[in-house]
Amino acid sequence: MEDYMLPCLNKKFFGIECLGCGLQRAITLIFQGEFVAAFQMYPAIYSLIILFIYIGINIFFKFKHSNKIIGALAILTVATIIISYIIKLIN
Repeated sequence: MEDYMLPCLNKKFFGIECLGCGLQRAITLIFQGEFVAAFQMYPAIYSLIILFIYIGINIFFKFKHSNKIIGALAILTVATIIISYIIKLIN
């Protein structure tokens, strides 16, 4: 699976990682059962998974206040991505 991963063009051309760097490797680590390593690779992986699962379930079963829940999960995910990216740049 690792042989088929897409390279980060931002890192390749500019030498700086993008906000999505590590996502593919984190997904691979989850499939291998390395849950802590996946979080360390890309901290927003679990909030992304929860967000997409909730959106998928919400397609078939409508929940009360689902827009607010999706909005809160999206804000949590984006905040996690941005904060982890800033921390990665500082280190």
